[in-house]
This record gives sequence, C-alpha cells and structure tokens, in this order.
Amino acid sequence: QVQLVESGGGFVQSGGSLRLSCTNSGSTLNDYAIGWFHRAPGKEPEGVSCISTPDRNTYHADSVKGRFTISRDVAKGTVTLQMDSLKPEDTGVYYCAAHREFFKLCVLWEFPEKNYWGQGAQVIVSS
Repeated sequence: QVQLVESGGGFVQSGGSLRLSCTNSGSTLNDYAIGWFHRAPGKEPEGVSCISTPDRNTYHADSVKGRFTISRDVAKGTVTLQMDSLKPEDTGVYYCAAHREFFKLCVLWEFPEKNYWGQGAQVIVSS
C-alpha cells in the first residue's frame, strides 16, 4: 500500500522551471517504479517521465526529452521531477504514480489503479 504525495507545483512563465517531488507518506518509494503523468485540461493523463528500481533507469516521453529530468533519492525514498524550459502546453495536473512492474509503468505508460497515484500537483505555464 502506498500513499503518494506530490509537492512543488505552481505558476511559471514560459521558459521557466519547476521541481516536483513525490513521497510515500510514512514509507519509501524505493520498492516501486515511479512515473509522472501529465493531465492537460480536458484530457486523459499521459506519461511523461519514469524511473525504475533499483537500477534507476529513466524513460521520457518525446514531448519532454531534453527538458525534464527524473531522479530518485534512495536515502530519502523520494522521486523528483525537474522541469526546465517549460511551455504553455505543459500546463495541467501532474500525478506521481507507483507500480511494481516498471514495464507497465515506464514502457507501456499504463496509469495505475487508484491508491497508486497521488492527488496531483497543479502546474500553470503562461505564454
């Protein structure tokens, strides 16, 4: 069982940066592959970045390659998404999601069942 909590969303101008963090309340994320999903207004969530465990291989959607970086702090049991060169189309809610099978999360980009994603962090990028 996980209780994912996202933090770090906000408002930024185009070209700016934001950092999102994901924690597992009361526990660690080290046993799970962790992905970040972006839900643009009126659309379904889409996977943007993912990191496996324990080898920490990273995966990114083409839309964010070269701009987003996902990393894992094993000591703290947290996962961070650094978002640079933000664009207005990056606006939306970002969900942290956990899965024990990295292939489903990081390759197939399957949004997991409820209880394995957090409440979301709002990101607004103005043009």
